[in-house]
Amino acid sequence: MPAAELYEYLSRLEEWLRARRTELDRLDAAAQSAASPETYTADMLLAMTLWQAARTRADEMGAVWDSGRADAVGREKISQLVWGRLSSPDGSSLVSLVEATRLCDAIVSALRTRLSFDPNAADEVARFRGLRAELARCDELAGSDTTARGRVEKLRERWTRLRDKASNGADVTGPLTELEAEVARTERDLIVGASERRELARDRKQAVERYAALEAREPSLRELAARCRREIAAPPRLAVPDVSRLGEVPADRAGLDGFLTRLATVARAFDTVEASYSAPLRERAELRYRLDAYRVRADSNGRSASPTVRSGLAEARAAGEAVPCDVVLLRFLVEQYQFLTRDLPAHLSSPAPGSSPVPGQEGSS
Repeated sequence: MPAAELYEYLSRLEEWLRARRTELDRLDAAAQSAASPETYTADMLLAMTLWQAARTRADEMGAVWDSGRADAVGREKISQLVWGRLSSPDGSSLVSLVEATRLCDAIVSALRTRLSFDPNAADEVARFRGLRAELARCDELAGSDTTARGRVEKLRERWTRLRDKASNGADVTGPLTELEAEVARTERDLIVGASERRELARDRKQAVERYAALEAREPSLRELAARCRREIAAPPRLAVPDVSRLGEVPADRAGLDGFLTRLATVARAFDTVEASYSAPLRERAELRYRLDAYRVRADSNGRSASPTVRSGLAEARAAGEAVPCDVVLLRFLVEQYQFLTRDLPAHLSSPAPGSSPVPGQEGSS
């Protein structure tokens, strides 16, 4: 967002926050003095929660804005904060900042009507105009949802009938108040529904991507398992899951949640299969490397001249090159060769001049 437009946006957001907070305080006071204050608690709490989430996000954006010193990267981050999800004090996921302000306005409008707190309550023309604007927003939120569009269309028909009655001089104060409350609830439900549909589409996209990734991973795991069974004696006995048995990615929330759980289970099974079948192959390669390192040490310290050491090397090499390879036997033979090629103490490897090489034979000629 360009810096000038961003400055204007942040300024108007601050104005909205101040005005909405003032109105929420007035509505809260009116609700507390009402005959049944508990009937307004849920809506007041939701409106306050949305306002506080917007206030917190505005503070985050202000910190990044840094009195206009934000560069292009900072402005991009602010755009992400505008459209990213807000969080409530308990850490749950809410709607975006834009949706939160609209939803808060809708709830405040409903509360204002229920408490007869609308300063324009006596002006039916203004009330009809406000309802028309809310219905237009509901149309936009409904999108291609047939059920939602039908609900909005019924509200629009009620609005038309009431407008016609009012134009003929009828008193529509009561029905108009009911319609205002219903439209406000509908707009709130549509905002939440649009957010849920967007989240469902995002989760379904992630499920499709994870499914494709597991499908692409499956052939390599089957090849790894076949190689391990072919080259290793007593290989692990684990089956590679068949990803295709999961079926198509569901389009509904309940089905998608279950599908994501099964995908996570298959991914963990793939990790277990990969670790189990690669471990003996990796250990065989490591033992072969250690065997070569011990052979170099035997050449350097002279132990390779011993027939026993040479025999141990040949036996270990044969075990390492055998197909299938007994990793347990190879490990034992490599450790045995490691012991045979160890550096001997100095008094055994190079006796001092004049000393007898064999203990107990000092007097022999």
